[in-house]
Amino acid sequence: MARFTDRTAIVTGAAQGIGAVYAKALAAEGAKVVVADLNTERGEQVAKEILASGGTAAFHRVDVADPDSAAELAEFTVAEFGSINHLVNNAAIYGEMKLDLLLTVPWDYYKKFMSVNLDGALNVTRAVWQHMVAAGGGSIVNQSSTAAWVYSGFYGLAKVGINGLTQQLAYELGGSNIRVNAIAPGPTDTEATQTVTPGSIVKDMVSRIPIKRMGTPEDLVGACLYLLSDEASWVTAQILAVDGGQIIR
Repeated sequence: MARFTDRTAIVTGAAQGIGAVYAKALAAEGAKVVVADLNTERGEQVAKEILASGGTAAFHRVDVADPDSAAELAEFTVAEFGSINHLVNNAAIYGEMKLDLLLTVPWDYYKKFMSVNLDGALNVTRAVWQHMVAAGGGSIVNQSSTAAWVYSGFYGLAKVGINGLTQQLAYELGGSNIRVNAIAPGPTDTEATQTVTPGSIVKDMVSRIPIKRMGTPEDLVGACLYLLSDEASWVTAQILAVDGGQIIR
């Protein structure tokens, strides 16, 4: 399939993990992909891997917490590939996340965390939406988490915010032919999860899931591509849980 031929997609947080898998999957279906991340070395490597497999990609360093950096990402993308059609807001502080309570987490860390994990999605969306309008519309997928519906401290709070942001932006951008949805993964086997979440907690979570295994980044790809594609042309403001049945609402 080549659902994204002649289209350009930005994937933030694409230097590793789920973001890298999204970027490669979009390129495999014909998209020109901007691999956007703070990690230059890993990000450039992902772009090189896409190019080596016959796809089209370029790396651009971005700090999603900085509106100016987000604007530079949008300008780079248009200069490099001519348009912006799709955005995946995947960047987040997670792999090196501090574990603390909302009541005791240092305020400076909390503000920095939210500036990336919540405000970052808004910053990049604000930077790209007018370019999407110029291209005739487009689609955005935000990365949420089932942590939005279970106790997960300030990480879960940020994902609650992502869900609300998704719905509010879908309303504001719908008239511009821009759809906004989110994916909420359950416990997913990534390097970041392995370093953040104790194995005993992961084991307990998996034991409660109807499909009794951790997810993989590849489990999320189909949902991401669907929500970005024209197949979902009448789908917006939705939070799609891809979680093995962890959350039943």
